[in-house]
Amino acid sequence: MIELRGRGIVPGVAEAPALVTHEPISGFGGIDVATGTIIEPRHELFGVCFTGRVLVFPGAKGSSGWSGFFQSTRLMGTAPAAMVFDVLTTKAVLGAIVTRVPTVVQAVPSALDVVRTGDVVRVDGTSGLIQVRCDDARTLRSSGDDDGSFTQWKTSSDRR
Repeated sequence: MIELRGRGIVPGVAEAPALVTHEPISGFGGIDVATGTIIEPRHELFGVCFTGRVLVFPGAKGSSGWSGFFQSTRLMGTAPAAMVFDVLTTKAVLGAIVTRVPTVVQAVPSALDVVRTGDVVRVDGTSGLIQVRCDDARTLRSSGDDDGSFTQWKTSSDRR
């Protein structure tokens, strides 16, 4: 198990498989609120449903309508189980708040560097703790930084 620490912005706990994208998500015109599917044509997750998954993404892009679209996913029962993102913007934070799903931001190390689609992730928006259960042998390896940060990864493929 890998643990990340960040800033909880919406309290609560959720555990579900992760859906990871390294591209920001557009709310207005980028998601279908009725199905919880990303419909932005050039997005790497075009056609993929985020309903009931831990959505791991860099942040929001587009207009202030982002929060309204994600609120609609809550109202229609198609919201993600939790959100984890890095770039703190008012639209992304407001979107997380009105969606009412546990949310952690600015995790160290970055969830985008650690979590893979399909990993089971537990998000505690109250404490800011993210726990990642993965099938491979990924582990954190300290690089000896004075600030205690983790900058290197060791996976089963690194053990040759």
